Amino acid sequence: MDNHVLSIEGREHMTVTAVTDVDSFTEEMVLVKLEKGGLIIKGKKLHVQRLDLQEGKVAITGEVESVLYTEKTKKKDKRERKGLLKRLFGQSA
Repeated sequence: MDNHVLSIEGREHMTVTAVTDVDSFTEEMVLVKLEKGGLIIKGKKLHVQRLDLQEGKVAITGEVESVLYTEKTKKKDKRERKGLLKRLFGQSA
């Protein structure tokens, strides 16, 4: 499933599909992993009411103040990391 649906009702009830995980959550912020990136949901008194990873759905309640999409980052391979260390610390790294 590549597409997702983001539904917000009255800034108090939110559902998201194509969810692969919830990285973390507090009453002020929920970090949701999607198949093609992520969502940062900020607000007040946020609660994860329902999480079903088999269906790929999450339901969140509370006062939603903002939703920000994040790009899916590619992990750098070992050679790229070593090249960065050489540039930072000289040839001896």
